[in-house]
Amino acid sequence: MRIHKVIVRHVKMPMKNPFTTSFGTLHDKSFLLLEVHTDEGIVGFGECVAFEAPWYSEETVKTCWHMLEDFLIPMILQKNIHHPDDVSKMFAGIRKNKMAIASIEGAIWDLYAQQSNQPLAKVLGGNKEKIDVGVSLGIQSTIEKQIEVVGKYIAEGYKRIKVKIKPGWDVEVIKKLREAFPNVPMMADANSAYTLRDIDLLKQLDEYNLMMIEQPLAYDDIVDHATLQKHLKTPICLDESIISLEDARKAIELGSCGVINIKIGRVGGLSEAIKIHDYCQSKGIPVWCGGMLEAGIGRAHNIALTSLSNFVLPGDTAGSSHYFEEDIINPEVVVKDGTIQVPQTVGIGYEPNRKIIEKYTVSSKVYN
Repeated sequence: MRIHKVIVRHVKMPMKNPFTTSFGTLHDKSFLLLEVHTDEGIVGFGECVAFEAPWYSEETVKTCWHMLEDFLIPMILQKNIHHPDDVSKMFAGIRKNKMAIASIEGAIWDLYAQQSNQPLAKVLGGNKEKIDVGVSLGIQSTIEKQIEVVGKYIAEGYKRIKVKIKPGWDVEVIKKLREAFPNVPMMADANSAYTLRDIDLLKQLDEYNLMMIEQPLAYDDIVDHATLQKHLKTPICLDESIISLEDARKAIELGSCGVINIKIGRVGGLSEAIKIHDYCQSKGIPVWCGGMLEAGIGRAHNIALTSLSNFVLPGDTAGSSHYFEEDIINPEVVVKDGTIQVPQTVGIGYEPNRKIIEKYTVSSKVYN
């Protein structure tokens, strides 16, 4: 394929409900939406998952647009690309900026699937017709409200509940949730809110039969997590610490975790995500697909990735209606009995809704 044109849009969509973590509260999701056009007129879509502020990683909506405009797009315009893996090689000289890279690489994977006349899941190597999904729930105003919200999503059939925790909102919350829902698969996500000084507190969570504790320590740490894991019965899941295959290798060798969360944007694209998946599978480490409050395009890419065989734990790819009143794809992503059907149609399996995209577009620019 020869890349003829790229369109970048800044899209801002209101969240259905405020989403609160240890970092703060989101009321809107701002993101970049990419259209990559070939000379033949085929269009591939990618979504950049960076937030407006650098609280998850160093990247933001603005820094990603800068990287795309000044570096990444010029490197692929009018270039022939034979396979999406070529993108990683083309961008090999760029340090980090994983989310910016993943957004354009994802669009090229969509193009490749369309040119191959196959579903994206199939060209990635997926073998599932449907995937199990969980839901990620923000911190609520009271424990009673948290219990109410968890109960609502259990009733909807989600296979796993992820609850955000932070200092002062942790053991007691999990205890009360376990009392209310003794048998529901549940995990806690700390978003790097703790240190090794909190070992005794975190050990208390072992009493509540959690599937895992996600990223309890620093966002860039692997070594201290290995120390913490020795003190815990509950598996640690690493998220922010794993931005490459090499990070995954080191974490597994050190014993820093028992589970790894793979996010496409965090690791720099689908090609790297597949490599991490394959390595974890060879080492007996289960993986699952994390969420970044994606709109429909990013959600579609997550579904395709999760169709790979070692995604054995329910991920964060909840239905569109969990986050937004309306999504930018047709049909919207729908969860039924805790599962999502993996699209069997060509490309990402969902049609971009141009009317909704235009409605929420703040600005856009064409590069050719």
